[in-house]
Amino acid sequence: MTRRLLVIGLDCAEPSLVFDRWREELPHLNQLMEAGTYGELESTIPPITVPAWTSMLTGKDPGELGFYGFRNRADYSYDQMSIASSAAVKRARVWGRASASGKRVVVVGVPQTYPPRPLNGYLVTSFLTPSTFSQYTYPQSLKAEIAQVVGDYMLDVRDFRTEDKGYLLRQIYDMTEKRCQLVKHFLRTKPWEFFMWVEMGVDRIHHGFWKYMDPAHPKHEPGNRYQDAIRDYYRYLDAQIGEILELVPDDAAVLVMSDHGAQPMEGGICFNEWLMREGYLVLEDQPEGIVPLAKCEINWRRTKAWGAGGYYGRLFLNVEGREPQGVIPPQEDDATRDELIAKLEALTDPQGRNIGTRAFKPEEVYREINNIPPDLIVYFGNLAWRSVGSVGLDTIHTFENDTGPDDANHAQNGLFILTVPGLAGQGRVPTHSWRAIAPTMLGLLELEVPPDIEGESLL
Repeated sequence: MTRRLLVIGLDCAEPSLVFDRWREELPHLNQLMEAGTYGELESTIPPITVPAWTSMLTGKDPGELGFYGFRNRADYSYDQMSIASSAAVKRARVWGRASASGKRVVVVGVPQTYPPRPLNGYLVTSFLTPSTFSQYTYPQSLKAEIAQVVGDYMLDVRDFRTEDKGYLLRQIYDMTEKRCQLVKHFLRTKPWEFFMWVEMGVDRIHHGFWKYMDPAHPKHEPGNRYQDAIRDYYRYLDAQIGEILELVPDDAAVLVMSDHGAQPMEGGICFNEWLMREGYLVLEDQPEGIVPLAKCEINWRRTKAWGAGGYYGRLFLNVEGREPQGVIPPQEDDATRDELIAKLEALTDPQGRNIGTRAFKPEEVYREINNIPPDLIVYFGNLAWRSVGSVGLDTIHTFENDTGPDDANHAQNGLFILTVPGLAGQGRVPTHSWRAIAPTMLGLLELEVPPDIEGESLL
């Protein structure tokens, strides 16, 4: 076994592209696959950046962690939300356990690391950081070193939901170039036993350019100028990974992984429009134009449920004695959810074909429930359709995103590739759960796996 581990996180990396479609064009990832063990990695419910990365690194599901997305209900009022920053993470992540044991760690770009917390090593926060004017490093002095190495560091692209695709592409490459430059600098200059870097460029290019690449996308135009943009970026990133691997000691294990996959976005289901048509949500007045639900006056005395938009849908019930103006008797909570699940799973596309929606009760998919989860977690079209929370569209189906252009939705399965010095790889293996990640990392670092972390190691 080894005591050193490099983790390369590729947010949203899609297994079908890496393992199949472009494998021969990605020589460095291909080499890792040939030498190691690889396969699909089933993500959390829901399969989104927050909470998926933190679940994998703590071994705890979203219910145990107590957050179900980046924004969560802060209480049972109708409008108070909290942000799942690093302060929301109450469970130890792998690098925290490594740091506490005396191992030296370097962490770059992992979500939910802002504000930075002290550790035995170096940390650069993620795209969820307000800006580089914030204190985004640990130690604080690292900020000046980063400026010397890369100039103006980029935490994220400035606007990935834009129609200016040339601008977006330049932003993605600039961000990835600076991040990889910094990673290589740290590998040359910082001692480490655990090193983890997450690149957001994969996610941004999927959301911005998927329709140009994928003939299955409803908005695909053959022969468009950006049809190779995603492939070319994967090739560029693979070359960067090759340069990074040259700086990694021979005794280090390497784990490449993504938090979820990607797929073409078929369209959007106007969640609150649907709830209004079904009689669960009542507004005082019909809005003029398309507006967020938060800007509407809701008749809570006649409203049973409301929804939130995003890559998955979040449904909340207006329960008597729980919400300020609740109307659903607590004893009818479960029956109301069952009724809603049946109706949601019967949703069709504009041609009347069932789209395969799935809806989950939190208590049935999480081992425990902390803080305030959605009453239902909804995968419209099994994640092929986005949840659109705005109202005023006067339709259930839409093919325009209410938060700006977006071509891709998340897919449940991401990927992993693992190589361990001195250990023969198994080639492609069946799908593993995200729960395998924390035990695998801790085992590679020769750290004890706590009994409350469940999941079989990839080894």
